[in-house]
Amino acid sequence: MSAPLSLGIDIGGTFTDLVIHDPRNGRAIIWKESTTPDDPARGALEGTRRVLEKAGARPDQIGRVVHATTLFTNALIERKGAKTALLTTAGFADVLEIARERKYELYDLFIEMPKPIVPRPWRREAMERLAPDGSVEKALDVEAALGEVAALVEQGIESLAICFLHSYANPAHERAIAAAVAERFQHLSISLSSDIAPEIREYSRASTTVANAYVRPLAEIYLDRLEQALRGEGIPGGLFLMLSNGGLTHVAEARRAPVQLLESGPAAGALAGAWFGRNAGLDRVLAFDMGGTTAKLALVDDGEPLVAYGFEAAREKRFLRGSGLPIQIATVELIEIGAGGGSIAHKSDLGTLNVGPESSGAQPGPACYGRGGTEATVTDADLSLGYLNAGFFLGGAMEIDNAATTAAFGRLAAALGVEESRAAFGVHDVVNENMAGAARVAIAERGRVPAEYALLATGGAGPVHAWHVARKLGVTRVVCPPGAGAGSTIGMLMAPARVDRVTSFNVALAGADLSTADHTFAALEKEALDVLRLTGADVDSRNSRRLADMRYIGQGSEITVVLPDRLDASSVKTAFEAAYKALFARTPPGAAIQFVALRLSVSALMPGSGGALELPRHPSASARKGMRPVFFPDVGKSLSTQVWDRYALEPGVRIDGPAVFEENESTFIVGPGATARLLPDGSILAEVV
Repeated sequence: MSAPLSLGIDIGGTFTDLVIHDPRNGRAIIWKESTTPDDPARGALEGTRRVLEKAGARPDQIGRVVHATTLFTNALIERKGAKTALLTTAGFADVLEIARERKYELYDLFIEMPKPIVPRPWRREAMERLAPDGSVEKALDVEAALGEVAALVEQGIESLAICFLHSYANPAHERAIAAAVAERFQHLSISLSSDIAPEIREYSRASTTVANAYVRPLAEIYLDRLEQALRGEGIPGGLFLMLSNGGLTHVAEARRAPVQLLESGPAAGALAGAWFGRNAGLDRVLAFDMGGTTAKLALVDDGEPLVAYGFEAAREKRFLRGSGLPIQIATVELIEIGAGGGSIAHKSDLGTLNVGPESSGAQPGPACYGRGGTEATVTDADLSLGYLNAGFFLGGAMEIDNAATTAAFGRLAAALGVEESRAAFGVHDVVNENMAGAARVAIAERGRVPAEYALLATGGAGPVHAWHVARKLGVTRVVCPPGAGAGSTIGMLMAPARVDRVTSFNVALAGADLSTADHTFAALEKEALDVLRLTGADVDSRNSRRLADMRYIGQGSEITVVLPDRLDASSVKTAFEAAYKALFARTPPGAAIQFVALRLSVSALMPGSGGALELPRHPSASARKGMRPVFFPDVGKSLSTQVWDRYALEPGVRIDGPAVFEENESTFIVGPGATARLLPDGSILAEVV
């Protein structure tokens, strides 16, 4: 990297976070710019100019740009992607509607199932058929299939998903028709299931491929424009994208499979939690990221976030499994546990207080932003309770309208028939209880105990709510890292390049030719290294992990197992049984084991990543800024609370709660009965005495 600086850009629902980092000395400069929903790149570019000015840096000093965005996720949720068609095996055109034939709420008579991205008239069939082992039962009729595609093109489709039965075992038919379509319809974007999700389960494979096809034209246009705009700003560095798996990739790979980016921003938050946790000497961390729209949790064990190989996008009911579109990609295991700072409070049909899922977003934003918002939000409640300082919002860069907050809570309180102060605390507490409850269930489902972890808070709203959420969970240690309000962006800058690949391997363990598995892993690694080299990552020091999806024969689902370095039946069986017992406590006696798929994960350090993080500091004789009343539910009243300038604190200082620690992008609240101390890396660790 010839130019020394790295620039991270994370476009969120309310704010776009930007960080300039110098890996040589760790110096970092943070800027928050209001997101521009009509054109997200516009806010990102304006923020880039501002953060460069704040850092005193020139555009030509930026050696790389790392980016995460919710744009593609929002396109799925809002159904604003490309006009997409599906070409599938004859008899399977309705797989997107039939789905799994399950109701996510069994007794709901008015249930709304996820709507297919591709409408019925744009789902066409090809005459072909493969057996489960990949052998050809019926040859592909290329000309007939091209006729179907021609009819779709006449109707204006822009993107085509091709998903044939059992193509994970043999991609020949998909590739043959894709080549023919690409030759005849050169403007058409094409996504193959054998490239995007070569795994069993027809519905989830089709859903993933269709989702990729749906956002791919949007991704190509957006990434091209962003690259050109960055060059127009005089930034020479390459553009790299954050993936859902917690790694980075180059633009060409992001254009090919943008479905891999759907959870990029939240994944970066989990990476930040793991990175800051390691720096603070904590191996087990609950990475709690609460921004303007949502709050998410990731479990970090042994310094690494848990990774899953599938999730649901665009849920009809935000917290209900089965109500969204299944996406088969490698992703940091993220648990959506609640609303964000911009989530709107309202009276429910039953007369109770509800918060979210509707959000005020960036425009108009919470009432206190003074941009036309009239409804009370979580941020307004935090301001009313004394957690936030109206005179120091975004370090004083943003003017706050207290009168608008008061008016909003006056209306909410009148609707609920309570006092305004009660309504404000109700909003704050409902959000905290919802998050704690969802987190408690999710942690228990993974066989963990909350008290064994420290809660590490990032996001603009995370440090405000972390202490109270931790108390509800029974967690005794809460960490607020430096720059927590831009934690996801910092996490991106520290991320390695990463490639995850998967292939079908449906054989019983007994009698399996494991040399075939070795050859398969070698082929996957070659493919992964081809991608990694284009990022400029240090492939010679790469970390490769070989995994397998396995189950007992006859089971309907499988678990992912880390395989031993040397593949033999005995060691593989031992690894599988250990992983199975960790989840289910016992193994069925005498049951036979089978492979379902082989997975490879390869990561390598990026130039300019890692290193230290040094935010601006100004040590002074008095770091205390003053006192203000802050409401604490532990005592049921407001307490006169010390307010501290985080930038003026010295490492090792100890402060008894209650206390408020202010920095430009976030505010950390510590309750009574706690002691907070500044760690060497700049994190504040608060513990119950």
